[in-house]
Amino acid sequence: MKAGNQAAKHGWKGRVYILGLIVVLISVAMTTRLIYLQVFDKDFLQDKGDARTIRMERINAHRGIIQDRSGKPLAVSTPALSLWANPARMLASTLFSEHPPEQLRLAQLATYLNYDVEAFRAHLYPLRHKTFVYLQRHMPPAKARQVLALKIPGIYAEREYHRFYPAGEVASHIVGFTNLDDKGIEGLEKSFDSVLAGISGKRKVLKNQRGEIIRDIMPVSEAVPGKTLRIGIDLRIQYLAYRELKSAVSHYRADSGSLVVLDVATGQVLAMVNQPSYNPNDRVALDYASVRNRALTDTYEPGSTVKPFTLGVALQSGLFQPDSLIDTHPGFLHVGKHIVMDPKDYGLLELSQIIAHSSQVGISKLALQLNEHDIRDMFQKLGFGQSTHTGFIGESAGYLPDHRRWSDVDRVTFAYGYGLLVTPLQLAAAYLTIAKGGIKTEVNLLAGAVGESVRVFPARVAAQIKQMLGRVVTEGTGTKAAIAGYQVAGKSGTVRIMGPTGYQETKHLAFFVGMVPLQAPRLVAVVVINGSEIEGEGGGTLAAPVFSRVMSSALRILNVPPQRELAQTRSQRGGA
Repeated sequence: MKAGNQAAKHGWKGRVYILGLIVVLISVAMTTRLIYLQVFDKDFLQDKGDARTIRMERINAHRGIIQDRSGKPLAVSTPALSLWANPARMLASTLFSEHPPEQLRLAQLATYLNYDVEAFRAHLYPLRHKTFVYLQRHMPPAKARQVLALKIPGIYAEREYHRFYPAGEVASHIVGFTNLDDKGIEGLEKSFDSVLAGISGKRKVLKNQRGEIIRDIMPVSEAVPGKTLRIGIDLRIQYLAYRELKSAVSHYRADSGSLVVLDVATGQVLAMVNQPSYNPNDRVALDYASVRNRALTDTYEPGSTVKPFTLGVALQSGLFQPDSLIDTHPGFLHVGKHIVMDPKDYGLLELSQIIAHSSQVGISKLALQLNEHDIRDMFQKLGFGQSTHTGFIGESAGYLPDHRRWSDVDRVTFAYGYGLLVTPLQLAAAYLTIAKGGIKTEVNLLAGAVGESVRVFPARVAAQIKQMLGRVVTEGTGTKAAIAGYQVAGKSGTVRIMGPTGYQETKHLAFFVGMVPLQAPRLVAVVVINGSEIEGEGGGTLAAPVFSRVMSSALRILNVPPQRELAQTRSQRGGA
């Protein structure tokens, strides 16, 4: 019995020795392996560790500023912080527990994010398996820091930029706006996105296992800010054009309206406004029907506003002079099955009187004596049916018919503005050609840009057309476009609107397009009032007064002296 106990005792000790030996051997092996890894595989292990903790972070580029011609900002980028969360990390913390301190933090977080507490829980819970979700984009830095001060696990901030538009709805149609990712999606923001956007940079950072940046290691590439875009808009004229157009569209109960002002010397757009408009700083209730730039995208039959160009063809033919007579008696004209009518029997009219009184019979009889292809070629040279090449995405080219055979009805209606479609900017550009003495110059949106120029008709013809347009304002349909102290030249137009079953009787388009001062034009403008329900009123009543008010103020802004003062100054200089 005693011998058996001795044997068991020796067996137990042997097993202990063997186990100890195994432990020692394992320790030696592990120590040897660690020494090997530290000495021989150090670089390999460092690379593997870095691959799990070192990341490349984007450095957002500052978007370029959009300015008006004098440097006033129309679009700027301000620093903002976008809050994002790791829902898995948040739910793994005690934030959603029932402890009062955690409940208070959750309530504070929900308040900062404009959420109800329970709604915030319901929003995050389905995302519990995700590691990234935005909580709120483009928060003011001060407010974002208040959220970060709660020290809630799983909530982080990323530096971005928020686009702000100082002029708001006044310049919205031309400037446009960006989306949350700072990419231009409307207006010049979209057309010149590659210029404004800049190039994002990169930096190497060290992150912990929870995805938190614990150290910046080094910049890899610096962010390149976007370039400044200076456009030809004069914000002062833009404001007054916006105010007058908005008032007119509201007063006349119209569907929409557009107004464009051009600088005659450069062809630059000084103002471009539309109604209805929108505020790019407030997208909550944005009506996308109000977003498009109607001055560039919407097309209309121009009506009587193209009659001066038909007269230009007549004068250029050598068959007619400004005082040539056309018999409009008895006030109507049968053209095929169509009847062209004037408001009354004007009898014998000079060409200038045809324009002044906007005689449909007179222009029709004139058109039937001209080659219809010559009239179409003139319209094409003026830019109708073609893009104005402003670079604005979404601009319409309009429509210019090219019939193989023209019926007499087509010939006369085309000559007084039906059967073709133009944008307000195209119409303003055509009148710019008259203002520049027959030289067509490309209109442009950018300050300092110089477009191509080409002569369309002789300076003599342009001067004759200007004088005729002056009579429209002094004795014809455009008397309400007159401006005290200045001679104005222009043309009104009233066009019936095409509906589902033909031309409507209750709604119409009202145009006025002109230039000032007549002898040496500085400005050209077009006013379009679309869909007015004011019965019996046309372009001379609805659009001409808007033209007068806008041009009167614009001339003062640009320090263009009244013609009487200018004449006195010249007389004094001559006497000296």
